[in-house]
Amino acid sequence: MRNVDKGSGVAVDPVRAGEQAAFEAIADALRRALSEGERYTAWLEGEASDFVRINRGKVRQAGHVEQRSLCVRLIRGARHAEHMLALTGDTSDDVQAAVSALAGLRTALPELADDPYLMLPDAVSDSSEEHGAALPASELVIERVLDAARGADLVGFYASGPVWRAFANSEGQRNWHAVSSFNFDWSLYHRADKAVKSMFAGLAWSDEALRARMDAAHERLALLSREPRSLEPGRYRAWIAPSAMEEVASLLRYGAFSGRALATKQSALSRLEAGESFDRRVTISEDFASGVAPRFQSDGFTRPARVPLIREGALAGSLVSPRTAREFGLAANGANPWEAPEALAMEGGTLDEADVPGALDRGLLIGNLWYLNYSDRNACRLTGMTRFATFWVEGGRIVAPVNVLRFDDSLYRMLGTNLVALSKTPELMLSPESYGSRRLTSVKLPGALVSEMAFTL
Repeated sequence: MRNVDKGSGVAVDPVRAGEQAAFEAIADALRRALSEGERYTAWLEGEASDFVRINRGKVRQAGHVEQRSLCVRLIRGARHAEHMLALTGDTSDDVQAAVSALAGLRTALPELADDPYLMLPDAVSDSSEEHGAALPASELVIERVLDAARGADLVGFYASGPVWRAFANSEGQRNWHAVSSFNFDWSLYHRADKAVKSMFAGLAWSDEALRARMDAAHERLALLSREPRSLEPGRYRAWIAPSAMEEVASLLRYGAFSGRALATKQSALSRLEAGESFDRRVTISEDFASGVAPRFQSDGFTRPARVPLIREGALAGSLVSPRTAREFGLAANGANPWEAPEALAMEGGTLDEADVPGALDRGLLIGNLWYLNYSDRNACRLTGMTRFATFWVEGGRIVAPVNVLRFDDSLYRMLGTNLVALSKTPELMLSPESYGSRRLTSVKLPGALVSEMAFTL
């Protein structure tokens, strides 16, 4: 765990002191080590994270991870090679390792062919940003979590601490981005696969917000004790909660908004180019101002504050990486190499969350989805399963939990012809992913009320 100010219960140094200065030292050393005609780029990823696993309402594992990885790329003409190395945190050792990596890349360059799609920034654009306040010590957070969940079978994963990204190149560009955040992803279990899943994440901790989310989960858990209802395959009116919409957005991340995928007709949204559309109330953008992702990427290109993707139901743009821009003659807009959204945001509508059961009247209240995939990518047809607490609503009141269902429907129907309303206030959800390292990605999504959704079994 991190060092704690015992008087305040607040973890000290939300962003590790000296990390930016250490990166500057590496960048300066790389610049001095260049030979005539050479250029370099350097991309840094780092974190100092606490992790806590909870099962059956008890802490089962707790630890702290500090890691830094550096990608050094050497460029000469149109040839380039890169080396990924782990840093130790000792500036002197890390500078030496980076310079040695550069020397190794120099020996590899003569063996490589020219890259016709290499594209690097023409201008220098510096930046330095830090977001998030000092967070409560993880020990104190977990005490409050266990107290709020007292008496329930709580299963969860808590991660917190600073995460940083940095870029440097031989032209003198320097970019720094650090975020101190937390993410608590948890479920309250009734029995077997019957559970209520929830998430609490952000840049500033709030005991009141945690308590409100935990109380809401307890209320839904009590409803799970009722006799579950099994529905026949068919079409049902449905409320798709923001947490379920997040699963839809996660599937779309893989190529749907990619400039390359749209240019090669491999995007699930290619029909938007042919005139198909969503409902006019659907507006989606890559909105860095509302998320936690850096405003620069690993080639050094800066990103606009907002990239329109869908405006009033119609295709408005795409995420274009430098390589795609060079290959297809498009305008680059700072997308990452895989052209996946990092701060996807969808505008809300007019429906208050408190009015959802009444607006649904009779149908399914879907809290979560999982196992999503395309049943027909070209038609943006999705299939997946309901998960955890999905309920049947009658007369605007929850009457029973519903056994697992599989849906198979087109997004052009769900967010198009069948869209009834969107919730007024989109919910910001930070990524809980920690495979390899914590992610600086987010989505901001409303819930959607649809007149019918097709369920196949």
